[in-house]
Amino acid sequence: MFTGIIEHLGMIVGIEIEGENKTFAIQSTLTPELKIDQSVSHNGVCLTVIHKTDDIYKVTAIKETLDITASGTWVVGQKVNLERAAKLHSRLDGHIVQGHVDSKAKVTKIENENGSWRFSFEFPQEFAPLIISKGSVCIDGVSLTAIAPTHQSFQVAIIPYTYEHTVFHQYKIGDEVNIEYDLIGKYILRKEALAHLGQPV
Repeated sequence: MFTGIIEHLGMIVGIEIEGENKTFAIQSTLTPELKIDQSVSHNGVCLTVIHKTDDIYKVTAIKETLDITASGTWVVGQKVNLERAAKLHSRLDGHIVQGHVDSKAKVTKIENENGSWRFSFEFPQEFAPLIISKGSVCIDGVSLTAIAPTHQSFQVAIIPYTYEHTVFHQYKIGDEVNIEYDLIGKYILRKEALAHLGQPV
């Protein structure tokens, strides 16, 4: 489990294609603290450390992950948000994040608001019930608050610290991002769907 509070920006320094999978080599100052088999969130995607040397470690994304998330578009030289799994005694400064991406979304607008930034995203309409005004949403691993939601879009306001210390500063119009919707909202939606069908909940 994660909290959506980014610890560090890593750099993709190598990509190996193995069948339909991709192994990413990530350069990070966190590497010496990592262990083989450890879970790390990469732009919101939970991936397992399989190898490490000095300041570089490797993780593999299988075809399903590459298809569902934006990891299939990652390139060498790209920065990624990194967060290690939360400890049981950690403060939950963000919100409950599993590292299981639900869908991709597209950056549709970036507005400089003289001290902060407002980003607009377009997402699959089927997930509309999971985005509520002032509700939690995880974008590329960053815990944020959704504003101005519609049936297929929403916005977030970004403070300077978040802009500078996450991948938000490298976004361009048309970029794809990973979205994980609020876990509690998903359970509530599931319960309502089963109740509607007359199924036990």
